[in-house]
Amino acid sequence: MADTLQFDLVSPERKLASFDATEVLIPGAEGDMTAMADHMPVITTLRPGIVRAKGADGDQEYVVSGGFAEITGTTLSVLAEQAMAKGDVDAAFLDGLATEGDGSDAATKKAADLAALRSELGV
Repeated sequence: MADTLQFDLVSPERKLASFDATEVLIPGAEGDMTAMADHMPVITTLRPGIVRAKGADGDQEYVVSGGFAEITGTTLSVLAEQAMAKGDVDAAFLDGLATEGDGSDAATKKAADLAALRSELGV
């Protein structure tokens, strides 16, 4: 289909998703972005958040701890540090994402992003 792009989501442990999607919302480090067919090529870093993909089988949602996304006009590849289907996320998974902060701005931002994710998920 010309109005779709190939969406792949992988973590170091496994491939979580690979299907044609009409749009995919990703939690970019500089803000959320939606990728669709014919998107301008871009590579971006990800913050902890939810990847939402719309495909022929309905909407799919995945929680990512961060990573990278590469978007072309025909593909979106998400390389996540850690990822899990949203329905499988529990407090233990989120607790595992939190690391002791070293006081740096990056650690403070990651802690704030994880708190926002925990709130959105209600966990």
